Amino acid sequence: MLRKDEGMYRFYGADTDLSVIKGKDLLTGITPYELYDILSEVWCRYTCAPRMREDWSEENKTLGQCSITAFLAQDIFGGTVRGILREGGNYHCFNEVDGMIFDLTSEQFGGEVLDYDDAPLQDRSVHFAKEEKYERYKYLRDQIANRS
Repeated sequence: MLRKDEGMYRFYGADTDLSVIKGKDLLTGITPYELYDILSEVWCRYTCAPRMREDWSEENKTLGQCSITAFLAQDIFGGTVRGILREGGNYHCFNEVDGMIFDLTSEQFGGEVLDYDDAPLQDRSVHFAKEEKYERYKYLRDQIANRS
């Protein structure tokens, strides 16, 4: 899919009608599409997972952003965070809200097709046990809150 400025979005789930999902609390009324637009201006090398920072670029802003983005989206939209087990034992996180699946950071995989079926629930406390990850999440959350 194409980016929004070209008429469409490229993230997984964007082809479903995610406009029915509305933010609560942090960004009341926002949709996943609008959150993606804001995040596209906020994602940076600092918010990228440290092990991937060397490969992060403006052309691949979603690289290494999955868990902090998925838990932020959960804060805004509710639902659950699920994960796809990747080579190396890490999970790629995405969201499920009211039976609708979307993955705001799926573009980082280029043309690779991920299997979103039967993905286990992810526990925020397990992910945020890594202090650096929690700090990146807080930075992302604060940047989003300052834009609302």
